Amino acid sequence: MKIGVAKDGTQVSQHFGQCEEYAIFEVADGKIIGRTDIKSPGHTPGVLPALLADHGASVVIAGGMGPKAVDMFCARDIQVYLGVTGSIDGAVADYLSGALVSGGNICSHDDHDCNHEH
Repeated sequence: MKIGVAKDGTQVSQHFGQCEEYAIFEVADGKIIGRTDIKSPGHTPGVLPALLADHGASVVIAGGMGPKAVDMFCARDIQVYLGVTGSIDGAVADYLSGALVSGGNICSHDDHDCNHEH
C-alpha cells in the first residue's frame, strides 16, 4: 500500500495543487517501509491525480483540494483525507493507527473558498 501526502517542507500542504512536493510512503504490515518524495510538476488540472495514481497511491492526504481533483481520485478508488494539518509523519502515523479523520476542505482559490466535505 502507498500513501501520498501533499507537503510543504515537513508539513501537510494546505493546498494539494500548489504544494512543493508529494511524499509517497510505502507501507507493509501497518509499518512504513519506504518513502519517496516527488517534486510537483505544477498545478495543471488532471495531472496531479494521475501522477499520484501512477506512483501507486491508494490514499491521499492534504489540507485542501478542489472538487474536480477529489472526483478524479474517487474515480480511481483512491481514498482522500482532507482538512489535515501538522507534520506529514504525524498524519501518516494517524492514518496507520486509524486516528486520521477527514475534515472539511480548507483550500482557497482566488474567487472562492472550498469548504466542502468529503
